[in-house]
Amino acid sequence: MRIIYDPLTFGGYYSQQRRLRMPAKIRLAELIGALSHALDLTGGQDPGHCIRTAHIGSAVGRKLGLSEEELHDLYYTLMLKDLGCSANAMRMCELFDTDDTRFKRDYKRVDGSLPSLLIQVFRHAGSRRSLVGRFAAIVAALRRGRHATELVAIRCQRGAEIARQMRFSAAVAEGIRDLDEHYDGSGRPAGLKAEAINLSARIALAAQVLDVFNTRSGPEAARAEIRKRRGQWLDPMVADALLEVTADADFWVGLAAPDLEANVLAAEPGQKIILADEDYLDDIVEGFARVIDAKSPYTAGHSERVAEFTVEIGRELGLTEGELRTLRRAALLHDIGKLGVSGRILNKPGKLDPQEWQEMRDHAAHSERILSRIPAFAELATIGGAHHERLDGKGYPRGLKGDEITFATRIVATADVFDALTASRPYRDPIPTDKALAMIRASQGEHHDPVCIDALERVLGTQARQAA
Repeated sequence: MRIIYDPLTFGGYYSQQRRLRMPAKIRLAELIGALSHALDLTGGQDPGHCIRTAHIGSAVGRKLGLSEEELHDLYYTLMLKDLGCSANAMRMCELFDTDDTRFKRDYKRVDGSLPSLLIQVFRHAGSRRSLVGRFAAIVAALRRGRHATELVAIRCQRGAEIARQMRFSAAVAEGIRDLDEHYDGSGRPAGLKAEAINLSARIALAAQVLDVFNTRSGPEAARAEIRKRRGQWLDPMVADALLEVTADADFWVGLAAPDLEANVLAAEPGQKIILADEDYLDDIVEGFARVIDAKSPYTAGHSERVAEFTVEIGRELGLTEGELRTLRRAALLHDIGKLGVSGRILNKPGKLDPQEWQEMRDHAAHSERILSRIPAFAELATIGGAHHERLDGKGYPRGLKGDEITFATRIVATADVFDALTASRPYRDPIPTDKALAMIRASQGEHHDPVCIDALERVLGTQARQAA
């Protein structure tokens, strides 16, 4: 077996049989199940929330006698219910002067009553300010209460839009859109009532309530909350089915099982397992890139631009089209862990304090953890976890050094930093292209790989000549 140099592998060496590639097809449920953990992050929920909700809601759907097609749409509605959750992060931070992820975590426990809503505002508005500043933030938040419908509309409409872009059915998109509607008409954003609300959304809301209250207070408290909201937030038919399902002790054993995620993925409804081919996989990855970039106006389009620069650098270095396709997916998802970073931090105009900086640094480890749930995404997980490492070992999260950083990671890291420098940030204006390139060049061999910088410089030169 001939050993040759290839910059895309650990240490730069590989056997001729090993290439940066993806299998032709990946199981859709496996892909969505893994990526749903990113939605748990942006919604501020405990890990596995979407998976548990899928288990709960699917049991209700079966109890109600839904067809296989209806169960299929319900299954993906449950997994993707928070698909638009990142889209209102910036607006929520502005209105309540708080961390959006923590606000969302507790908001799912609000019962809609005025005392419950007031407690939510008092707990979170201006939470990091002085006493006087907190009082001012609370008053401002109470005056802005009318914007609650706007926040829900942003989330629901964006989620439905992305679901359709990811090729899910209109029924799945409608289920995501109607998630925050209430059976008695008191919900948002459209104030729909009773059967006018998509059935999957009615089931998803009940399943969500059960999981949130069970996670915090246990089964009996969760069942009590379902009874309390029956006929108000929750469809009586759905609530009764859920109460019947959860009356069985075996249900709770299954919900707490260590292999719950594997069981949920194995229970995908339908006559056959759905596989995502190369083109469909690209659509799913691009959809999640939009979720990532929606977190902040300063990250809008970042993943797509990093992917474009990554592909151009890779092409300049002679990668095959198949390798470029895989590398593009890695670039699109490299920042998926940022869904767990508060929008207040992402949009902060000043220097981050130590706690905020640690939260920001944690996003790389979150990216690796989420992507590594998909065995076929092993290369993508490596890149997501290491794109802030430096050749001199001063990067994070592991302090990898030299050949410990794959060349694929080095390509994405160079593209990532270049786009970050040349884009607007809350603390500065965009840096001109030539100055940004000079800044990257100044750290060659310490932070960035000179080979990648040379390739980026040639790419930029070609683009400039074409634009002239």
